[in-house]
Amino acid sequence: MTRALEEDDIPELVRVLLANRAFLEPWDPIREDDYYTVEGQLDFLRTARAGSTTIPMVIVVDGRIGGRITLNNLVRGAFQSCSLGYWVAQDLNGKGVATAAVGHAVRHAFGELGLHRVEAGTLVHNTGSQRVLERNGFTRYGLAPRYLWIAGRWQDHVLFQKLNDRPG
Repeated sequence: MTRALEEDDIPELVRVLLANRAFLEPWDPIREDDYYTVEGQLDFLRTARAGSTTIPMVIVVDGRIGGRITLNNLVRGAFQSCSLGYWVAQDLNGKGVATAAVGHAVRHAFGELGLHRVEAGTLVHNTGSQRVLERNGFTRYGLAPRYLWIAGRWQDHVLFQKLNDRPG
């Protein structure tokens, strides 16, 4: 299950982030230490709420936070699109949690938000995340060389998208 990230979630989210820091580091940008603090996560949430381009959600499994999924770079107008980013705790990896969370986020993007397109990128060697996207009907549409600064270097990404078949 996914739901909106709330301020009350932040202490538990920080515990999960800290417990999974080493696991997530190969897939993430290099983070400053304050990212792994309650204040750092509150800043992230408040910044997201202040704009209209980021929708952070938590992934909840058996009543506890098991990850985060975010709709980023939401663009309206003729584009009606966003980017999707997500992670799950190491102990939940490979158990269908990410697949279910991505499905929920896409339904939210196409339903309540009325978007036309959701895109996602994965590191070339992140086949697990690629399978999550494919299980949710995403199609691979390209390779972006040196796309994002991940784990201290520019890394290539496989690009995926899912289109909303409903008009309007």
